[in-house]
Amino acid sequence: MDLRQLRYFVEIVERASLTRAAERLNIAQPALSIHLKNMEAELGTALLVRSRNGLTVTEAGQILLAHARRVLSEQENVLDEIRNLGSEPMGQVRIGVPGTIGPLITVPLIEAAQRLYPKIRVTVSEGMSGFVINWLSEGQIDLAIVYTEPNEKLLRSEVILNEEVFAISQPGKLPGEHVDIATLAELPLIVPSHGHGLRMLIDDYFAEHGTVPRIAMEIDSFSSIKALVARGHGASLLPMHAVADELSNGQMEALPVREKPFQRNILLAYQSTRPMTRCQSAIHGLLRTTMIEVAQSGGWPGANMINAAG
Repeated sequence: MDLRQLRYFVEIVERASLTRAAERLNIAQPALSIHLKNMEAELGTALLVRSRNGLTVTEAGQILLAHARRVLSEQENVLDEIRNLGSEPMGQVRIGVPGTIGPLITVPLIEAAQRLYPKIRVTVSEGMSGFVINWLSEGQIDLAIVYTEPNEKLLRSEVILNEEVFAISQPGKLPGEHVDIATLAELPLIVPSHGHGLRMLIDDYFAEHGTVPRIAMEIDSFSSIKALVARGHGASLLPMHAVADELSNGQMEALPVREKPFQRNILLAYQSTRPMTRCQSAIHGLLRTTMIEVAQSGGWPGANMINAAG
């Protein structure tokens, strides 16, 4: 199996159609179909199955897809490195960030990158933290901001900041200026599903205090979580910056948890199985600096440098 076949396979999956992939690759559809059949014959298993929605990737296909993306990305990185020897860094760096952090980081990062590294094309994808870690594992992105240290041995991370998580509700729903864990355990909570960083943090925090959260809804969208809280369907646990607009216009209130500061780390992660290219190294350093500068300037409410937070 060669690089051309891997590239064909990735294109077929991303287009979910042999016809569209063939058009994109400028190859006849029958020829592309033969390439796919040859790959399946070589591996001894189906990689794709037809469904009403087009082509669906099998479990074996998912494994091949992840490896193919990594291999093709590495090939592109090698070519960029060789082309750029002796010149300023040039190429593409793909970054994944949680949706609540994107509005804080993306604009200052892109502006700084354009100023300092005009030949590097930075792309930013937003999603919930669990999705971002998967993107990094599968080689779809090069750098990621995450909330929990990845369990995978292929990934490496560094804690840059931490931030406090608050109980969020409609105004007047929570008594006093703090909320204790007993009260928190009785609230109907609207939270992300298992596998996302914030949900793992919530479950661990309650477990430390010998109780379990009362989960009313699992929603993998922060905008939907906030909308449901604002309409009085429950409470949630979110960092201050995620609800800054809602707090300022009086839609919500945020109370700290009484017993122990409810905090989470914010990490910068990358793949450890391959050395960074010059482009990736440059943007990695710039992203780290941008995160710290935004926090220090007050543009990231509730965030602190890890060594300054104690």
